Amino acid sequence: MTVKVEVYHDGDNWCAKGIDVDVYTCAKSLDALINEIKDAVACHFDEELKGKKIIEIIIHTKTEVGGAS
Repeated sequence: MTVKVEVYHDGDNWCAKGIDVDVYTCAKSLDALINEIKDAVACHFDEELKGKKIIEIIIHTKTEVGGAS
């Protein structure tokens, strides 16, 4: 099973929302957000994980470099 999430910065926090599933979480850092995503997916798919399934998480994000000086 694969879960896709979109990661973005809302100005204060890093947030992740599921693309095809109802999962949403936020954290102050990207490292903390990764752990929050894992926890949110594990909670959402608790029954599937009891059957020893592995859930792959694909994280989509966008970033920018450059701009006017």
